[in-house]
Amino acid sequence: MALETWLIKVKKTITHSFDSVRSTPPKKVTIKKSNVAVLAFEIAGVMSKLLHLWQSVSDKNVARIRSESICLEGVRKIVSNDDAFLLGLACAELVENLRLVAKSISRISKKCEDSNLRSFDRFFDEFANKGRDSNNWILGPKEMESKIKKLDRFVEITKTLHREIDELLVLENGLKKSLMHHHDQASIKEQKIVELQQKIQWQKQEVKYLKEKSMWSRSFDTVTSLLARCVFTILARIKLVFGVGANNGFPSSLPRSLSASALVHPSENPNTCGFVSGPLMKTGPNLQPREGFFELNSKVIKKPPSSTLGAAALALHYANLIIVMEKMIKSPQLVGVDARDDLYSMLPNSVRFALRARLKGVGFSASDPCLAGEWRDALQKILGWLSPLAHNMIKWQSERSFEQQNLVKKTNVLLLQTLYFANQEKTEAAITELLVGLNYIWRFEREMNAKAIFQFTNINGLLNAQAPC
Repeated sequence: MALETWLIKVKKTITHSFDSVRSTPPKKVTIKKSNVAVLAFEIAGVMSKLLHLWQSVSDKNVARIRSESICLEGVRKIVSNDDAFLLGLACAELVENLRLVAKSISRISKKCEDSNLRSFDRFFDEFANKGRDSNNWILGPKEMESKIKKLDRFVEITKTLHREIDELLVLENGLKKSLMHHHDQASIKEQKIVELQQKIQWQKQEVKYLKEKSMWSRSFDTVTSLLARCVFTILARIKLVFGVGANNGFPSSLPRSLSASALVHPSENPNTCGFVSGPLMKTGPNLQPREGFFELNSKVIKKPPSSTLGAAALALHYANLIIVMEKMIKSPQLVGVDARDDLYSMLPNSVRFALRARLKGVGFSASDPCLAGEWRDALQKILGWLSPLAHNMIKWQSERSFEQQNLVKKTNVLLLQTLYFANQEKTEAAITELLVGLNYIWRFEREMNAKAIFQFTNINGLLNAQAPC
């Protein structure tokens, strides 16, 4: 009987405990989203690139590409005179730059809590290839302008934060050095240490304030959401102004006369350069491209035709060669024999052979001032259209060579305005012409200088002979 009573009590206790568990509401588990912290500096670089890309597809810049960039004399002479082809190159470069930015955003998105943001790369490819915006990330013009201002503020604050952190490190190092110096007087040392400690405290407060105000204290979800919306909107804008695919709901104030859509699509007469322009791909309802939108555009940039300097990996070398010749042509009288030999050593074999053929049979005398003047005029004309492409090549390359320039405003030089897509044969012919002309005016200057020295010596000798003893 006692055992039965004890079992009943145990049963009641267990039942009561289960009921209490059921009646107690479950505690909400709060997940603290991690902040970007020190990655704010890398993200600011990504934002800076997005700002530049958005500026690149503004009405003003699209009009400039149409009326100036593709109309450069050098571009027409040695790259192409086909508007559709050149606009295709401009579009491909912008898309490729955006792809690289999106790649950085994809890495950041992997740290997000939101599953949609973590799948950013999949959604972005889907939008690029099929025009589908499942998350409605494309922004209208007013919303986009607001986000662009926000990006700009974040970039500026992050730059300031970077400077202030550097200043804090300088102060802290100064304090360490002061504590290590024993030869200072005690009173002076104590006063100096107190001042430094006070400055460090003020600096820490400033750094703390800037961290709270900047991306440092924002979550990965917040930052990635902002970046995703901006990059989707920029791609929609590129597709619109270059006439690639559908509008995708993005309105624009761009007049039809400035839109490249009528010019970008392949014409009945294909260009002679052998390009397959990525942005110009057309697919029927049941026909899918073997490669994606970004892969096709990357091919245009990374695999230029075999006839170009980009394919021969000579674009940058020829740019430097042209700039050296430009300086020599401006002041041929200052060019020494060593400098002339250095220039010759820079020449590839193809240019050397062409130069030897052109100079074969040329006399050693270069004393005709009229011919020297004609050569000067001819060289200036060639440099007038060739030199801008060479300088643009250096600018374009140097801009992409330094990661620390992420927060610096970019130039608006496009690859089509450089020597990258220039025809190798035509470029080498122009360089050979410059070398032949430079050779003549260099020898002319030397002969004129030698003649002047000879005459001066003769006059001095005559005067010395006539002078009384």
